[in-house]
Amino acid sequence: MAAKHSAGILLHRGTGDDTEVLLGHMGGPFWARKDAGAWTVPKGEYADDEEPVAAARREFLEELGLPAPDGELAPLGEVRQSGGKVVTVWALEGDLDPSAVVPGTFELEWPPRSGRVQEFPELDRVAWFPLAEAGEKLVKAQRVFLDRLAALR
Repeated sequence: MAAKHSAGILLHRGTGDDTEVLLGHMGGPFWARKDAGAWTVPKGEYADDEEPVAAARREFLEELGLPAPDGELAPLGEVRQSGGKVVTVWALEGDLDPSAVVPGTFELEWPPRSGRVQEFPELDRVAWFPLAEAGEKLVKAQRVFLDRLAALR
């Protein structure tokens, strides 16, 4: 079985020590009471017939309800998460107001085995974080993207 693939955009602003990145807190009941390691780069899965960079832009729009700002995407490479999913991310310099985000949703049977399907936001909140703080917030496998972004700046 082939690994699943996700693509995303790490939006950033500022320079040097003032660099901030935009992260989303994962929605749904599993992540509701977690903070450290419960944030993600806006990203999502794509099929073999879709170009990863096109998927990254599409997923940004689906996850945040807003298109990615105009600008040049800088590749940050890929990582394999603990579940086996391969995540490819691009950096994009730009700004976005977190209060304008209208997240996409997903359905989940909750509580488990209850037969009751509920709708949850893909991301239940979005915020800007300085690079050092972002490292504490992001899921472990994605933290390498912060180092790669810092190396580009």
